[in-house]
Amino acid sequence: MNKLKTMLCAFCTLVLVNVGTTVTAVADSSGFAGPYVGFQILAAGIEMDGKSRETGGLPATGNKDTDELQAGKAAAIAGWEVGYAVPIGSMFLLDIGASFLSGEAKIETLTDNPAARGNVSFKVDDVKTIYISPTLALSETSSLYAKIGLSEADVGVSGDITTPANLSGTNLALGTRSVLSSGIFIRTEAGMIDYNGISAHGKGGATNAIKKTTSYSADPTVAYGSISLGMRF
Repeated sequence: MNKLKTMLCAFCTLVLVNVGTTVTAVADSSGFAGPYVGFQILAAGIEMDGKSRETGGLPATGNKDTDELQAGKAAAIAGWEVGYAVPIGSMFLLDIGASFLSGEAKIETLTDNPAARGNVSFKVDDVKTIYISPTLALSETSSLYAKIGLSEADVGVSGDITTPANLSGTNLALGTRSVLSSGIFIRTEAGMIDYNGISAHGKGGATNAIKKTTSYSADPTVAYGSISLGMRF
């Protein structure tokens, strides 16, 4: 995953540099500068590479079962973004902002055991991101940007399992922003969020001679496309 993030960063930088060498003199960063607020709709695909490990069982036999599963979920969520674009020369800007997306994606149990299916689920919602976006003005009304940000998301669980810590990760994206003379803008963006791993443990217990302990771990990754409609002031 680190190699993928490095390749994406290199690609975004290469695009900005190459496009920047071909932009004509009509490009003007002032048309994008200043504060802005927008409404954002995002379509995301969430993938969790998960593992469950069960230890214990009958004293006479015991067991150590490890199940691995790659689970996915598509979700559409909406939210808002605010930011401030600072011009750096006639064609470049540095966009600093934050976004909040309210919605959820729920992924059922990470175990392959059919008897346990549906007993445990992870829910990811309320994605919060702060970001910086080096931006290149292509003309008086259109621009291209690369984004790097820090994202956090709330995690909830259901079933006989402890609640893990919330998610945090890196947001990388490439997008365009078009601004009309009235200040209304449209932003389109494609990117990914690579979250840190999460882990949880079954609360467990003893039943007669049987005592089992189950642990769960997952490595969530989000790939998304979004569109924003807003106003520059």
